[in-house]
Amino acid sequence: MAVEERHNKKLGAKGEKLACRYLKKSGYKILERDYECPCGEVDVIARKDGAFVFIEVKTRLTDGFGAPSEAVDLSRQKRYIRSAEYYFYGRQIEATVRFDVIEVFRGRINHIENAFYC
Repeated sequence: MAVEERHNKKLGAKGEKLACRYLKKSGYKILERDYECPCGEVDVIARKDGAFVFIEVKTRLTDGFGAPSEAVDLSRQKRYIRSAEYYFYGRQIEATVRFDVIEVFRGRINHIENAFYC
């Protein structure tokens, strides 16, 4: 694994840790972290007020590549939607589902609720 790739993984893990701490303080129950399925990976699956929330965490130190949330393109959104469908497959659950993005930029959290829809 290249040095830059290791750095990015460490940065992403740190951002996810900060995001989970923020979510817990905000009343979310963390159900899964780094949920993997054949459709892709979901950074965090949480629950709050009866809703299942699938959360993409994007961490950046600079804005040289734009806002962190801009990296959540249509392709990534579709993977999240398919991953949510996979998560619920075979389960008898009636619930609201939401897709959020949490930007971690220079240690600050920006929680974008309902960042995209299915």
